Amino acid sequence: MSALKAPTSRSDQRRPFPSLPAPKAAKKPGNARPYQQKRHGGGIEAVAYVTPALGLYGAFVILPFGYALFLSFFNWGGAGPMSFAGLANYQAILNEPELASSFIHAAILVIFFALVPVVVALGLSAIMTRSAIKGLTFYRTVLFLPQVIPLVAVAVVWEWIYAPSGPLNAILRGIGAGGLAQAWLGSFTWALPAVGVIGSWIGYGFAMVLFMAGIEKIPQSLYDAARIDGAGPVREFLAVTLPGLRNELTVVSVLNVTGALTTFDVVYVMTDGGPGTSTVVPAYDVYNLAFIDFRVGTAAAMGVVLALAVFVIALVIMRIGHSEDGRHVA
Repeated sequence: MSALKAPTSRSDQRRPFPSLPAPKAAKKPGNARPYQQKRHGGGIEAVAYVTPALGLYGAFVILPFGYALFLSFFNWGGAGPMSFAGLANYQAILNEPELASSFIHAAILVIFFALVPVVVALGLSAIMTRSAIKGLTFYRTVLFLPQVIPLVAVAVVWEWIYAPSGPLNAILRGIGAGGLAQAWLGSFTWALPAVGVIGSWIGYGFAMVLFMAGIEKIPQSLYDAARIDGAGPVREFLAVTLPGLRNELTVVSVLNVTGALTTFDVVYVMTDGGPGTSTVVPAYDVYNLAFIDFRVGTAAAMGVVLALAVFVIALVIMRIGHSEDGRHVA
């Protein structure tokens, strides 16, 4: 056997493998922002979309409010020269009993416009969503109908219902309660509650529809778990349905409270602030001061105070509604 030939060079002894390309460094997820890189003009587009709405809001809300704030520091009859009044118009709101009492009347109407519709709507929505009712769409339509009727028409119809010879007194006499029949809108005691009942009748329909939509979004598993724990209908409503409607309750409360504080047309058509001043509300006072008494400065001050009151109360309601789930509203 012949001997093997020894390698002649060092390179023949060690033949390296072909070199592989170095692995590329992985990109950090935090550094990659494809959305921001592609949307270079996002800010300009957002401004372009928002500008028309802001322009309309500024023209019909911000500028009139600023002008009303300006007028509130002057005495002016709507024509002719103005005279600077300082805070006299705001002091008149506190010193004149009629102007101050209008805010008390508005606070009473909040009970009828906000609290009663919410309670009624919660009961109706719970019944119609948790029970099998035939013709549910028909009932929803009928119950929501008061919300879409013009308020002036509503006021005219209810004025007829409340009349001394109207249907309400006729029903009371028919059931043997004729002693309760009276001129409801002519009573110093019952005129304001009579107006409030109309607000309750108008407001519950919107709240009911919103609550029914909110109940449909609550997971069925929560109701099943409550029933396994032995919860009855009342406890199931308090433990599952009511917490699940937190956002809807906030929206309805803000809208209904705002409607109660700014109501005007129903009072103007039905009672004209009477009897006496028992149904006068802030919005009616603004109209009366500006166009009847020609005290434009005081009317502007009344409007500014009313707008600030609505804003503060709405902000408080929103903060209370969102604080339950840890969110905050700026």
